[in-house]
Amino acid sequence: MSLRKVFRSRKFSKSFMDVNAAVAPALEGGEKKEEAGEDGNAWSGMLPELLREIIRRVEVEEEQWPQRQNVVACACVCKRWRDIAREIVSEPQNNGKITFPSCLRKPGPRELPNQCLIKRNKKTSTFYLYLALTPSFTDKGKFLLAARRYRCGTHTEYIISLDAEDLSQGSNAYVGKLSSDFLATNFTIYDSQRPHAGAKPSSGRSSRRFASKQISPQVPAGNFEVGQVSYKFNLLKSRGPRRMVCSLKCPTTPSGETSDITSPESDKTQSKDQAAPTCTILKNKAPRWHEHLQCWCLNFHGRVTVASVKNFQLVATVDQSQPGGKGDEDTVLLQFGKVGDDTFTMDYRQPLSAFQAFAICLTSFGTKLACE
Repeated sequence: MSLRKVFRSRKFSKSFMDVNAAVAPALEGGEKKEEAGEDGNAWSGMLPELLREIIRRVEVEEEQWPQRQNVVACACVCKRWRDIAREIVSEPQNNGKITFPSCLRKPGPRELPNQCLIKRNKKTSTFYLYLALTPSFTDKGKFLLAARRYRCGTHTEYIISLDAEDLSQGSNAYVGKLSSDFLATNFTIYDSQRPHAGAKPSSGRSSRRFASKQISPQVPAGNFEVGQVSYKFNLLKSRGPRRMVCSLKCPTTPSGETSDITSPESDKTQSKDQAAPTCTILKNKAPRWHEHLQCWCLNFHGRVTVASVKNFQLVATVDQSQPGGKGDEDTVLLQFGKVGDDTFTMDYRQPLSAFQAFAICLTSFGTKLACE
């Protein structure tokens, strides 16, 4: 399919259309002269400077949302366009953007966190995660994930799905689940997909995706454990917020952090080196007692407006070998707080993914008598 048809089938920005209109006569002349490139069409023979400017403008226009269909369309024109698109367009796993469903399992951005909203439906015990597109708490944003709470004997499960309507483990939209113990103080996060090469499904009845061993060879019957969340007991009923510790399996590059520049060759190398993910330990940031307000306070930078025992901020422990060790108080990796009766904010960053952050926030819902 020619690029002209692609242009007409997509809604490009005005700035890009101005560039397209400016170069159209030159391109038409190129077609008349039959100056075809190596791929057999005139589009591959476009000047490199002009081609880079076109793809750069398309990338800038799709910084936030919607789906990156225009970027994909450019990369599908020919090999030359695809190579230049790789030079300019940052891969989702490196920039923290959420543009495809697979990005929900990728680490968030490094500098500024992704700001999200969680909407709760108490009647159906359902929770919906949205990517915030504006600073307003009333705007719903872009739907990302949904979860529903089920009571399974002595424990509780949250089924997490890409579909807001189909929330079952047998669905193709099934992403993973969250399983708790009887007291709702210890949680295990399961992923439906293999998190790294060599990972084996968790054994045990609670980790199974289906009652039977196998439904289809294409659909794994088991789940893969990717994290645990524990709430500490408050036996003395001392004043203060809940205390929690999270242990997560986060994939890393050989250098220990997400690379800024990748290539097809480096991707192959990273996929082999990511066979053994590191374990990241998070703990809640210690709040401060406010004498005037007579309450425990944390600085949520305007992202939390209602006081609640569910509110928390998570930081990484300085010594990862000590779960109860001191935390890095300066960098908040995940914060969760209440802004309405059934509306909550969720802001996360690297190394957490949207799926992991959502699962951790789900553990905060529900009564925890042993912790309060």
